[in-house]
Amino acid sequence: MNITLPHVPEEVMKACRSGCISKRSDADRLNEAQGSLTGYDCPICRNKGLIFSETSDGYTTSRECSCMELRRAQDRIRASGLQSSMESYRFDNFQTKTQWQERFKIAAQRFVRESGESWFYAGGQPGVGKTHLCTAIAGAFLEQGKAVRYMLWRETSAKLKACVNDPEYEQILRPYKEADVLYIDDLFKSGKGEGGKRKPPTAGDINLAFDLINFRYINHATTILSTELTIEELMEADEAIGSRVYQRSKGFCFSFASDRAKNYRISNGEKI
Repeated sequence: MNITLPHVPEEVMKACRSGCISKRSDADRLNEAQGSLTGYDCPICRNKGLIFSETSDGYTTSRECSCMELRRAQDRIRASGLQSSMESYRFDNFQTKTQWQERFKIAAQRFVRESGESWFYAGGQPGVGKTHLCTAIAGAFLEQGKAVRYMLWRETSAKLKACVNDPEYEQILRPYKEADVLYIDDLFKSGKGEGGKRKPPTAGDINLAFDLINFRYINHATTILSTELTIEELMEADEAIGSRVYQRSKGFCFSFASDRAKNYRISNGEKI
């Protein structure tokens, strides 16, 4: 057995490579050795990720420590890009003072349980809690052990469009295409044009979004989308994209028409 684990002391490595060859006295010595895993201080394996025990014939064997699942969950959260947001945006602190907020929250929680091949779409009026609930959904999937990828549209799309003609473009885009769960936040977010009107998505935005959304549509991959566009406005921006999103998000499509009374940031001075 050839194992390379830099966080495990050399004596532990030797025991792993040789299989069950260590005498019982070695099990205690190996368990007492301090490992170098970080992120969680495990009192059981002492940050080695392995626990050693004796076999019936007096030799020792190793098994993975229970802390490794926690460590993998922490890795998934870090890789998702949602670590800081998840602390603030949870189901339990989403305020439901009105019936529409209650329906919005219940549907988001139901999506976690029943999503299957469905998508979750939250679009329209700013300040209604779209990012809050979409982040809570993503966090719940992470807790289930799914690999979630977070994509802040305005920032990530700018980087991707800048290298669209480069050989590495597809390599950069692939993790977003193939993630177990993809969360696109603020799809087609843009600045204001003349008269204070929202700028429409560019041809580059449309091409990138179609490439990404069509791949996930064809592969029935779980997708979460938040945007300031209602589903009708998304259709107007590009019918091919909008129709795919609408078909996949049936039952979980929330499209809020412009209504400042629903903007929690204005009415309460804070975000939900």
